[in-house]
Amino acid sequence: MTKNLVIVESPAKAKTIEKYLGKDYTVKSSFGHIRDLPKKGLSIDKANNFEPTYEVSPEKKKVVAELKKLAKGAEVWLATDEDREGEAIAWHLAMALGLDTKKTKRIVFHEITKPAILAAIENPRLVDLHLVDAQQARRVLDRLVGYELSPVLWKKVRAGLSAGRVQSVAVRLIVERERAIAAHQAESSYKIIGDFLSNKESFSAELNTKPATIEESKKFLEANIGATYTVKSVTKKPGSRNPGAPFTTSTLQQEAARRLGFTVRQTMSVAQRLYESGKITYMRTDSTILSGLAINAAEQYIKKEFGDKYHTLRQFKTKDSSAQEAHEAIRPTDFTTETAGEDSQQEKLYKLIWQRALSSQMSPAVTDKTDVNITISTRPEVFVAKGEILVFDGFLRVYGGGKDDSLLPDLKEGQALQNERITATETFSRAPARYSEASLVKALEEMGIGRPSTYAPTISTVQDRGYVEKQDLEGNERDVRSAVLVNGTVKEDTVKERYGADRGKLMPTAVAEVTTDFLTKYFGPIVDYDFTVKAEKEFDDIADGKTAWNKMIAEFYNSDFKPLIKASADVTREETSQSRTLGTDPKSKKPIIVRFGRYGPMLQKGETSDEEKPAFAPLPKETTMDNVTLEQALPMFDLPKTIGALEDGRPILGNIGRFGPYIQVDKVYVSLKEHDPLTITEEEARELFAEKLVQIAERNVADFGKIKILKGPYGPYVTDGKKNARIAKDVDPTQLTEADAKKILDEAPAKKKFVKRRAVKK
Repeated sequence: MTKNLVIVESPAKAKTIEKYLGKDYTVKSSFGHIRDLPKKGLSIDKANNFEPTYEVSPEKKKVVAELKKLAKGAEVWLATDEDREGEAIAWHLAMALGLDTKKTKRIVFHEITKPAILAAIENPRLVDLHLVDAQQARRVLDRLVGYELSPVLWKKVRAGLSAGRVQSVAVRLIVERERAIAAHQAESSYKIIGDFLSNKESFSAELNTKPATIEESKKFLEANIGATYTVKSVTKKPGSRNPGAPFTTSTLQQEAARRLGFTVRQTMSVAQRLYESGKITYMRTDSTILSGLAINAAEQYIKKEFGDKYHTLRQFKTKDSSAQEAHEAIRPTDFTTETAGEDSQQEKLYKLIWQRALSSQMSPAVTDKTDVNITISTRPEVFVAKGEILVFDGFLRVYGGGKDDSLLPDLKEGQALQNERITATETFSRAPARYSEASLVKALEEMGIGRPSTYAPTISTVQDRGYVEKQDLEGNERDVRSAVLVNGTVKEDTVKERYGADRGKLMPTAVAEVTTDFLTKYFGPIVDYDFTVKAEKEFDDIADGKTAWNKMIAEFYNSDFKPLIKASADVTREETSQSRTLGTDPKSKKPIIVRFGRYGPMLQKGETSDEEKPAFAPLPKETTMDNVTLEQALPMFDLPKTIGALEDGRPILGNIGRFGPYIQVDKVYVSLKEHDPLTITEEEARELFAEKLVQIAERNVADFGKIKILKGPYGPYVTDGKKNARIAKDVDPTQLTEADAKKILDEAPAKKKFVKRRAVKK
């Protein structure tokens, strides 16, 4: 019989902890949450204090049965994570296993090390029901919003959409940023750089003003012909750079994206594995505080490896006073372990955490900063040169990646300088930067929206649901004018510059814009930034025992939410389609309208009320509902267009579908990546079609009529047009007979049928 049963969330965590406890302890995993609100139905009794109805997840019934069996006659220790979610899992375990929460032991630890585990065993507590209530309030609130608001979107905007308290606010941020970028009017000015010589050492200095036009810039350069240059002043002052605080969840996500190129989800997944294997402390935290034990361990390591002068004791203060049950920042459990992890991703992330935590206890980097002002004999403006020299590396010894040194020659006041050239280059004001995953996390944290544990799933959800796409943008080209003074002559030039190029940035889709506009107009309080922040503070009050969770939910639902749901019933679909009349078709005299349709943005010729049905067309490439014009829209109604014909007379059609522009010959479709179906020539279309036929021929391994063997992106497979079956790697597909192919197809498992979920009628 089991004497002591310790229950954790994950098998990896269980495996690590079991090594530290004696034979009297059995450590088992619940494999995450075991109870939740059912997937179907609201399961919240609004008439009875919003009491939720939970059920054991079907896939967890075997786990619960095993844990119940082990718990009989044993001392049970609930050892789930120390945050609210972990507390809720512990409570659900107690409920599912029939344990008394007033007696069952609850233990928490910030790191999975032997001292921490043994200390937790020596200091058990009970399940904190206030923390459970805070998590329960979040779950119930999000269920109410998602379950009752999503069907409104299905009716008024488009079927299949979803809404969420944090999710919809995140989408709103991205939509508003994209609109700010679109509205930005770039203003140009001219940056003037002078290249000088001092005792054969060259350096650059920038003019302290920026002319607005090329004419002003040329006038300045012409005034410098024959001018002399003198060092007016040299100012030197010591400077320093201090290390950053140890990582919180959000700063780890941001830095892992910047330095390692990790996505937010990837960072949390890798950090989870490092935590479960006992290498780092708990990775969901708002705190920048280090324990006294960690500070002492870091001090010993720094002094031993680098010397006393590299150590400076620090304790960072957590910015948010309401930080969610966070006891310590993310750090390695052992500072003497410089490398850890079972794969390259774990090793990279561990190294980053180790460097950041250790450097937080190291001395500042010391620099010498130099500012030099250079006068012009013929003009009142001044050239300014700035330099910085690293005197003592301090924490940069461990955690570098900062600014590069900009060295200046040893200049003295009154010194004459030789000018090599002066260049005036047109520069443009920049639009706000698009959000990356990391910068969105930073924005959400700064605004107090959500909590560290919600950022990764939120960012994944808005992409999975089609509201946001991560894109690489090629940008556009523009003319950049410049002028240069060299050897007493001013020359002007114009070059092409690419701007607006971006990699891995979050772009809103058309459905995101329409949904955001609808929610902002009819559910403003729900997607209001202040409301979302206020909800988080109320969750904190519940966790502190200051507010009853049912009361908070009742006030929100009855006062804020329910009236909006009722009012939205009167909103017509036409109001949400954002239809805009672009003008009149000169031929048919019918209105040309742009609006949001069932499958996204579309063009419409004619009214739905007309006897003759309207004609529909897709938007032109690289246009939006906001900026498409009548002139751009009219040619789209000529699609599908006959581009020409093949040599055998078969017509080539051009069109734009749901997945972009294409040409078509019979049942063969060729996607157009660099061409427009309205402008592509017959010759170009023939070449693309010929290339497609070659691809098809290479793709066909064998053709037995109904059954074919084809090459796919994941290897060769057999198909009869309805069912596909992979061919084993050790089998040569070219040697298979029709009978072999049929056998492979017959033995392959049937494809699972997709069942469309329907809204529950009320």
